[in-house]
Amino acid sequence: MSLIQSSMGRKLIMGVCGGVWALFVFGHMAGNMLILVGAEAYNKYAHAIVTNKPLLYGTEVALLSTLVFHVIFGVVLTLKNKSAREQKYAMTPNGEKRTSLASRTMIYHGTIILFFIVYHLITFKYGKETFVTYDGVQMRDLHSLVVEVFQQPAYVMGYVVCLMLLGWHLSHGVSSLFQTMGLNHPKHTPCIKMLGKVYAVVVTLGFISQPLYVIMTSF
Repeated sequence: MSLIQSSMGRKLIMGVCGGVWALFVFGHMAGNMLILVGAEAYNKYAHAIVTNKPLLYGTEVALLSTLVFHVIFGVVLTLKNKSAREQKYAMTPNGEKRTSLASRTMIYHGTIILFFIVYHLITFKYGKETFVTYDGVQMRDLHSLVVEVFQQPAYVMGYVVCLMLLGWHLSHGVSSLFQTMGLNHPKHTPCIKMLGKVYAVVVTLGFISQPLYVIMTSF
């Protein structure tokens, strides 16, 4: 049986694709923390990324392809698991057989996160363009756009909610990936789950700190 045809294979592919996004999300969060340094550092960082065409296009292709596979296999596994549970259990299982709330709702907050990614791209990547010049080099003033957007209360509230859902998604997803790769053992599981939670908290707080910083420095 091929990797794609087996449930474990699909779960592994979905997890690896999610892992690629988890690494990207952390790098994206860390890079965006330059907003705390200042406009010039932030704009130069963004400019360095968009002008490195091989890196930019390669990253975009990798992210788009892994996102597609992650979504497809996530939906397929959710439907198969739901069908299996309906056939096996007349009542919702308790104790060790009961899956976590995060696991049962991954498809729902995953869908919200998917729409958030699209809206986020529309807002920033394809949003309003103004330009600034540093050291004789003209570049997009992305910093001013970020500040403008993060001064909108409705956007910030939605942003915070989506980032909390992302953290929840990452917390379960990261730990599940390690367990799928064979580290599902009573000795390791608590540490793996804690690793997932710590990672999720760091990413979530890192992203949320950015609009909070903009709001605090706007007064």
